[in-house]
Amino acid sequence: MREGFSPVTDTVNKGKNVKVCIFFLQIDKRHQSKDSIFFRDGVRRIDFILAYVDDPKIEGEKKVERRREFENNLAKAGLELETEDKKESENGKTYFVKIHAPWEVLTTYAEVLNIKMPIKENDIPCAVETPFNWVAWPFRLPEIVMHPEPDYFTAPFSKERQELYLIDDENTFFSPSVRNRIVFYILTRCPYGTEEGKKKFGIKRLINNGTYSAAYPLHDCQYWRKANDPKCENERYTLYREWARFPRFFKEQPLDLIRKYYGERIGIYFAWLGFYTEMLFFAAVVGSICFLYGAFTMNENMSSREICEPSIGGEIIMCPLCDIKCDYWRLNSTCETSEYSHLFDNVATLFFAIFMGIWVTLFLEFWKRRQARLEYEWDLVDFEEEQQQLQLRPEYEAKCTQKRKNPVTQELEPYLPLTSQALRFCISGTTVLFWISLIIASMIAVIVYRLAVYAAFASIMENTQTLQPIRGLLTPQLATSVTASFLNFVIIMILNFLYERIAIWITDMEIPRTHFEYENRLTMKMFLFQFVNYYSSCFYVAFFKGKFVGYPGSYTYMFDRWRNEECDPAGCLIELTTQLTIIMAGKQIWGNIQEAFVPWIWNWWGRRKARNNPENLYGRWEQDHDLQNFGALGLFYEYLEMVIQFGFITLFVASFPLAPLLALMNNILEIRVDSWKLTTQFRRPVAAKAHSIGIWQEILNGMAILSVVTNAFIVAFTSDMIPRLVYYYAYSTESDSPMSGYINDSLSVFRISDFLEKNRPEENPGNFSTCRYRDYRYPPDHEKQYTHTMQFWHILAAKMAFIIIMEHVVFVVKFFVAWMIPDVPAEVKAKIKREKYLTQKILHEYELYKLKQKLCEGRTDASMEKVVMATEGKVELSELM
Repeated sequence: MREGFSPVTDTVNKGKNVKVCIFFLQIDKRHQSKDSIFFRDGVRRIDFILAYVDDPKIEGEKKVERRREFENNLAKAGLELETEDKKESENGKTYFVKIHAPWEVLTTYAEVLNIKMPIKENDIPCAVETPFNWVAWPFRLPEIVMHPEPDYFTAPFSKERQELYLIDDENTFFSPSVRNRIVFYILTRCPYGTEEGKKKFGIKRLINNGTYSAAYPLHDCQYWRKANDPKCENERYTLYREWARFPRFFKEQPLDLIRKYYGERIGIYFAWLGFYTEMLFFAAVVGSICFLYGAFTMNENMSSREICEPSIGGEIIMCPLCDIKCDYWRLNSTCETSEYSHLFDNVATLFFAIFMGIWVTLFLEFWKRRQARLEYEWDLVDFEEEQQQLQLRPEYEAKCTQKRKNPVTQELEPYLPLTSQALRFCISGTTVLFWISLIIASMIAVIVYRLAVYAAFASIMENTQTLQPIRGLLTPQLATSVTASFLNFVIIMILNFLYERIAIWITDMEIPRTHFEYENRLTMKMFLFQFVNYYSSCFYVAFFKGKFVGYPGSYTYMFDRWRNEECDPAGCLIELTTQLTIIMAGKQIWGNIQEAFVPWIWNWWGRRKARNNPENLYGRWEQDHDLQNFGALGLFYEYLEMVIQFGFITLFVASFPLAPLLALMNNILEIRVDSWKLTTQFRRPVAAKAHSIGIWQEILNGMAILSVVTNAFIVAFTSDMIPRLVYYYAYSTESDSPMSGYINDSLSVFRISDFLEKNRPEENPGNFSTCRYRDYRYPPDHEKQYTHTMQFWHILAAKMAFIIIMEHVVFVVKFFVAWMIPDVPAEVKAKIKREKYLTQKILHEYELYKLKQKLCEGRTDASMEKVVMATEGKVELSELM
């Protein structure tokens, strides 16, 4: 078994022949710690690890040949490999191939990937400290943690201009995150043979077919203590101490260190999550004030007082809420429910709905400004997604055997025929529609459950003596709503589990051309599904329940069997609040359990035998191998979770002012849970660049617009506010107490003898002749009996007018605020222009220096002098600009 080998490459440029000399190293292993992140020589850094289990009895020769060919091709690409024998592994079965990228490979691919590297330390003055900065002092981290390295002017790396860059040490010039990004780029495109007439390549395929069990970069140390090797950066330890522990929840996030260790893509996510949490604080404060207003004015609510009054609510006999089995009931039996509904259904509801419409605009606009600052600070201003994500996916290149000429590059590239694309999209669209139909069917099933069990709950609560003390609080409506909400939540979780796998399968089946397309298609599928899955039941309660029930003489039935549900006399808002609370809180609790405990349990189980092994038997690569894989879609699920939460606090916030507070508390925990699991429970992800949150920005914009519409409809149709206002201004007869008599006015009269046989209750122990129901219809003795009164049409007109006015007011304010707030701060624009100017000046001066150097060496001709003059002109022009 070879101890390791180091290829010496002449060049790794594409299309050129490469000469590789392999020599074997004989190193005394006793002097090398297995906790080290270096090769056995202690000099070459381990940039990546490949792991596999070599068992010829199970694998056969095919996997062995694939590995041999793949590793030989990696060596030809210039990478250096060193293998740890399985006898030295903890389980005695796993080989670990350590990969090192030498300077020549790094410089070549840094140029290919257009990676920006420092050319000069930034001399633009920092922002001046304000007198009030001391207020933020308790929340700050040490400066060395917040800014682990100086700020530099940067330029895309060029091998021909290496002396232009600030290269103090070739071993540390490229950060570990840049190094693992370059190595991963090579791994995903390295061939390993030809099978079935097709060229096979890429580490992803090798992992999928079991040739390798894992491929990952190493953490730089253990998270709970620093490494013994002084050459280790110990950034993981710093992140754990200053960021990933919950006692640091009130501290700012070390975004620059996160970006340096994990890459810009993960850094942007935590920057967005932190900013979102900061903005939630203001929404939570206003929502809590609105809730407290409802709590302090509960006793002043005339509607609930009339419902609870024995002489009013106690004398009003309500019509049965289900057929035959349900009895007549007195209005004051819903006293407690009506009182609690005032917590969420009051004047502050309207104010909070308008406030949240403006808040969401401020959040999105200020995030654009924050994002612009990060783009400048993280050298992403000129970064284009095409540099990384618009490159062809290896899977696309492997599956698309047909070639055609690219009209731009004039080079042959693989493509998927239009007929194949159309067929795949048809299959994909049909599958998505089927699953959405399945969600709708499950929602209908829950509605049927609500309709079917209501009579059972009513009968149980009527006849069970032990439930008599809590009948006022636990009404049949509330019991049905709560149990249906829990049932709906369980169904949501099951469908989520199944659909995640279906969405990935159909997206793979579509064979997207680029990583950018792949993520966008998967994002839209998953978001569309979860939007319907999580929000459909809330939409039902908010906009459908109690709206199409008919009246006692002519009820409306679902499937001609189940009578449609009615709202509580105090309105459906309290049921919407219950539904929203259960689903939102349940999702957040389940999400945190899934994110924190599941990986911890898997890791504990995986290393239960090895956790007591000494360092010399349990190496750094083995420790990381036993951790969970973050995966290419790790961030996707994090974004999806937060965007669904964003929908809960915007689409239905008029019904639940405390939703932002719940989201704030969850997100404070979420930041630390995500950071903890990323730092301690997962392998180090491959660094990737990103200059924004991508398609999630457009989804958030769409939800922000939709939220204005949904909240306007909730206030108009779900809340009882508009009917109360119409009564107050148009129908009230009491000048001293304008809302007196509202409950009686909002209830219509029905003659019991007019019941149809299928609706008539079995018993009428009180020998009532009439009962009341929630609607605006003429009484039985009127010539237009049981038809809608003029007050009904006045209220409907007021509702429609309110929706139009509220939407227009909020949209005008939203667009005005968006217009007033520029996406890029003025000082950031100035800094970007200043940096571009200085960078161009440095590059032009460098070109001029090199040309003059050639002139001094005598390597010149007439054309060279013209080039020198032109370059001098560029320098002068830069100075003038």
